Amino acid sequence: MPTKEQVTEKLTGVIDPELRRNIVDLGMVRSIEIHEDGKVDVVVSLTTPGCPIRNHFQQAVVQNVSELEGVHGVEVGFDVLSDNEKGNLQQKLGRGKLPDGALAQVKNVICVASGKGGVGKSTMTANLAAALAAEGHNVGALDCDVYGYSIPRMLGINQKPEVSAERKIIPPQSPAGPVVMSIGFFVEENAAVVWRGPMLHKAIQQFLEDVAWGELDYLLLDLPPGTGDVSMTLAQLLPQSKILIVTTPQPAAQSVAARSAEMAAKVDLEVMGVIENMSAFTGPDGNRVSIFGEGGGQLLADDLDVPLLAKVPLAEELREHADEGTPLVADEPDHPASQAIRAAARGIVAQTPVELPVMQAVAADGVPAAAVSGTELPVLQ
Repeated sequence: MPTKEQVTEKLTGVIDPELRRNIVDLGMVRSIEIHEDGKVDVVVSLTTPGCPIRNHFQQAVVQNVSELEGVHGVEVGFDVLSDNEKGNLQQKLGRGKLPDGALAQVKNVICVASGKGGVGKSTMTANLAAALAAEGHNVGALDCDVYGYSIPRMLGINQKPEVSAERKIIPPQSPAGPVVMSIGFFVEENAAVVWRGPMLHKAIQQFLEDVAWGELDYLLLDLPPGTGDVSMTLAQLLPQSKILIVTTPQPAAQSVAARSAEMAAKVDLEVMGVIENMSAFTGPDGNRVSIFGEGGGQLLADDLDVPLLAKVPLAEELREHADEGTPLVADEPDHPASQAIRAAARGIVAQTPVELPVMQAVAADGVPAAAVSGTELPVLQ
């Protein structure tokens, strides 16, 4: 059986790529437990709960400890250094503060998801961002739907992003308030994006790491439909983000949307609520017609034990304003659809106080995503 001293010695080979020191010297090894069957449990303390560099630590710990004779399995757990422990680490390093990632000043990251396309998820993202901005919050919107990008158009942005002297992408600001980033800024208009999974991963990573997001109360991520590569990438890079699910009233859509919630559960992301879009339509004569059925949003919210944040009525004006790049909540705040979306925005604020711990995103290998061959965004070339 290996001893704790032997395991500790192996852990000195696990280097923090940001701090350039091993995790034992940094005091990041919380505990080591060796079981009679040869399995070893190691708990590593991170500097921030949203630090995706944990994947680097997990792989390195497993690889190093597995080299010991008698080890038949390695489990790696994570917690977060206390404020006092962070202070001690800062003193040990002789620096004023620990490294910050590009999202260090972003207080809340919310992924807007759906199980299927065509439910108005991007429209909800754009209008929620505008509604939160109208409430006085600093807001960003990241269009993660690489194949079906639409957020720039919906928020009325036509100009390309600029690049700072520090080689950071500066996201353009919408007239409605939010700053925006999208793959649509870097390709020809209406051009198809034909990428495999690894390229999607690096592009999303670059959007998180190489964009100068600045101080944001909320960063809304418009996810592609389903539970594929992009959703898993974001779960890996932003483990403290929350999921907001958009569905339509019919039970068929509700059952598909439940898959997004299942994905969130598998990767330990919290589902914060449900928005039912395309709810009942009210005609010019005042008659209410449930074109897409009723009850799907509430049924899904009940199944997930989360609040139904809003039932947004089916309204032609919502679509028209999205096409024109002028969010309905900004141009017609008293419209019934606007009122529903603004209620959802207030529900988000109620669940996500701006005092929450900041997020952080760091390249797992210590290399900026823009430097990875084959996945650079054109603006950085």
